[in-house]
Parts: sequence; structure tokens; C-alpha cells
Amino acid sequence: LSPFTSMAKALLKIQRYFRRKPVRFFSLILLYLTAGSLVFLHSGFVGDSGPGGRGSRDSVAVVETGSRTSSSDSRRLGIMGRVFKETRKSSRRYGPPWMKKTGREGREKYIGCYIDDTQKRALRGVSFFDYKKMTVFRCQDNCAERGYMYAGLEFGAECYCGHKIQAPNASESECNMDCKGEKSNLCGGANRLSIYRLELSQESARRYGSAIFKGCFHRPDNVTLALPFSTVIQNMSVDKCVDMCTEREKSLAVLAGDRCHCGFPTPLFSLHEPEDEDMCLHHCHGEEFESCGNDDYFVVYQTQVQDNRCMDRHFLPSRAKQLVALASFPGAGNTWARHLIELATGFYTGSYYFDGSLYNKGFKGERDHWRSGRTMCIKTHESGKKEIEAFDSSIVMIRNPYKALMAEFNRKYGGHIGFASQAHWRGKEWPEFVKNYAPWWASHTLDWLNYGKSVHVVHFEELKRDLFSKLKGMVQFLGLKVSEDRLLCVEGQKDGNFKRSGLRKLEYDPYTSEMRADINELIRTVNAALKKRNMSGVPEEYMPR
Repeated sequence: LSPFTSMAKALLKIQRYFRRKPVRFFSLILLYLTAGSLVFLHSGFVGDSGPGGRGSRDSVAVVETGSRTSSSDSRRLGIMGRVFKETRKSSRRYGPPWMKKTGREGREKYIGCYIDDTQKRALRGVSFFDYKKMTVFRCQDNCAERGYMYAGLEFGAECYCGHKIQAPNASESECNMDCKGEKSNLCGGANRLSIYRLELSQESARRYGSAIFKGCFHRPDNVTLALPFSTVIQNMSVDKCVDMCTEREKSLAVLAGDRCHCGFPTPLFSLHEPEDEDMCLHHCHGEEFESCGNDDYFVVYQTQVQDNRCMDRHFLPSRAKQLVALASFPGAGNTWARHLIELATGFYTGSYYFDGSLYNKGFKGERDHWRSGRTMCIKTHESGKKEIEAFDSSIVMIRNPYKALMAEFNRKYGGHIGFASQAHWRGKEWPEFVKNYAPWWASHTLDWLNYGKSVHVVHFEELKRDLFSKLKGMVQFLGLKVSEDRLLCVEGQKDGNFKRSGLRKLEYDPYTSEMRADINELIRTVNAALKKRNMSGVPEEYMPR
């Protein structure tokens, strides 16, 4: 018989043996796997026994002596040893499985799972949502950059920041939702927060992400009512007052000599009438180079605490009887206007389109059909008689075409808050874009003026300069009662999630003289059309010089 025939007969006998007695077969497999696991565990635990590295050398010696493993196998076993070391070092019994050492050591410490109430948040600082790409590290970094002590994740996609946890613990099993941006990690649960303490350097923690200087203001008539919390601070400094007001979850830190007041902007203290800063020149006792104001003139800083008076948003309680358009040329600030309207009214806005990135950022009305009647107004870039006459009234946003064209070009090639590349600006894309889109900038406004039934024009630049009064006019046009507290709240968080950083500016003028000549003529045409309808013309900065 050939050796192959003998081997085949032997294998056949083994197969028949285990077919008659399968228990023995499975027992053999189990023993094999157990033996392999023991070797794996042994090499892992011995592989890296201490900070000095001695354990690593000993482990390699053991492996080489016992089994003559190759050097590549030794390296693999050493790596696994470090993994086991990291697992053993964690003494926490409960919590998410990703809490092992990373390259960002010292940045965060898992605290636990906490109950969160939509009416009374556990963390009451700023918040942001991303229903597509939320990760643990992204939330931690956003909160850390703003100087918060805690970061919490909820519902797999929501991030909340704060300086104090104001809610009881929940069972760890209730924080059971995967992060939208990393399925291997957990990001809280339904009304449950996975909370981390952000272990920043002392310097970073004291800065609280750099409070914003708001100016010098005259003492309000009723200080106690306008700024309900105050205390005297020894050796007063800006940091001490900001620190104290942040801990008390107030958005304003107001310095008046050695007294620190905390509160929110209200009609009693709106911050709309700043005084000359010289009126507040009074050195702080704790820091001679800082001004702490006095009894009559207050120095005001905005802390990183989020004012929650305008954060609740809902769909309309009953179907709207009229459809209101929020119309604009692309790049003219439509998304920003939606953000402002939602905060000012408490109701979601809708869209003629569906943009998943906007929905993931919290624009819940994005998914509704534009005729659903559940939203306050409808975003649209459409123009033309038929499309415009589908709406009963409209808010028309107009922006300087030079800025609007560049904003839309950045969006087209870089996303909502991204930037087009230099190759796009210097290539054939930009001239072609201007040729096609610049005439549309003018025709869009002209069509809405011609076919719109009731048109309220808002200029982007004027809304930025005078947000309170312009936004108030928009809310009134929508037929809602104006809440000044909400409008003041909006002023404190007007940027939202869709503001480009402004750090990447072109080092040259992308517009040629021919482009400018064409665009300037379009500006004159729109200006004349506005004035013909007894409206104010375009802002002065639009006009050619």
C-alpha cells in the first residue's frame, strides 16, 4: 500500500471513532482550547509586570526557554501582556468597556451613569448634538475646550457639559446606548448620562475656557432683582468672580468693586447700553492689572454656562394654517437664521429639502415634509413663480453677494462648516461657479419680491449687527408673542453649530475685475427693486466703491 492510502485509512478510523463517541471529540477540542488559553494568559500576565520593564525581559526569557518561540512571536506576546496590564490596573468594577489607557491620559475619568431630566438637566452648561458622528472623545474635547469640569453623553448622540452634577446616580446597565460615531463605545441611554470628570491642568480649569468680556454697564435700578446672587470676595479678581458664577450655573459674572454679582441677561439688565470703559476703571484688589468696576459701573463677563431659557424646542401643537417660507440664496445665512428662530420661538423650523447633516445637528424639523404644518417656517432656496406662490408669506434673507458666493462655494466643496481647498479656488471650479451663481443671487431676490404674497426682508449683516431688534421683528412677522427673556438668551448663544471658524481665509482676492463688474451691476438691480417697493435698499457695504 502507498503511504497516502495508509494515511487515508488512519483518518477514516479516527472519524468513525469520534462519530461513535462524540463526547470524547468535544472533550478533546475543549482541552485543546483550554491549553491554548492558559499559554496565552501566562504570557500576557508575565509579559509586563512593572514600570521598570524588568517583567518584559523576564517574560521573553521564559518564552524562549520553554518553547523556543521566534522573536516575532515574542513581540506579539509582549503586546498582549501590555493589554492585560491595562485591564488589571482598572479597579473600577462598573462602567463602559472603553475605559483603558489611551494617548490622552489624564484628560478624563469616568464617574458613572446618572439620571437626566429634560426639565432640569444634570449638567447645565453648553450642549450639542450629532446624531451621526458623536464619540466619547469628541464630547470630552468640546467640554474641555470650554473649560468645563464634566462631560456627559446621552442617547448615543447628545453631549452636555457642566461644572456640577445635579442629579442622582442610575444603574450602570441603564447607560446602554452605542455612540453614533463609534459603535464599540457607550454614550448614555434614554434620559441617562454617562458622565466623565475632565482632569484639566490647574491653569486651564481656572480660565474656564476664557470668559467673554461684555463691557462696562451702569448699575441697574434694582440690583437685587436684576442680579439675584451676589457676595463679597476678598482680594477680588476677574477669575474669582467668573469662577464663582460658573459654579452657580449663571451665564453672567458682574464685578462691582469687591462684590461679585451673578445672573442672566434680563430686561432689567439687558447689556444693550454699554458705557465708556473708562467709567469702570477700578483696579481689582487681587489683580492690579484688571478692572473690577465700582458701585455705580459694573464690569461684565459672560461665563461658559449655557443659558437654558431658550433651549426648549417643540413641533407646533396644532397644524399651521399658513405656510411661511424662510427663503434665501444659498450661503446667505439660512441655517443660522433657522437656529435663531428656533431658539427665539421654541418651535422647530422645516425645510423644502432633507439634509441629513442638519438633522443630525438637532434640526428635527428637517425630516418633516415641508407641507406638514408642524414647523414654524420652511427653509427654501427655490425661486420661480410656481414655487414661491406655494407659500402664504415669506422671510427673505439677503446677504452681500461677495460673501454669499464664497460661503456657498465653501459649503459646496467643504461642507456646512468646512472650506474649499486651494485647488478648487485656483482651478476652473471657482470662475465657473461665479458665472452660474452670481445671476441667481439677484434673480432669487427679484422673484420673491415679484411673486411673494407677503414679504419680510432681512439683511444678514443687519441681523448680525442688531440681533435683538431684527430677530424680534422676525418673530412678530411669524405671528408670535415676543419673549424678551428668550431673545436675550439667544444673544448669548447666537452662533450655534454652523459657524465657520474664520481661521482659514484666502490670502488673495478671488474676484477678477470682470467678476466684480458683473456682480456690482446685479447689486444695483436688487437695490433698485427693493426701493421700488418702499423697502430700505441694500446695506451700504454692498454698494460698489
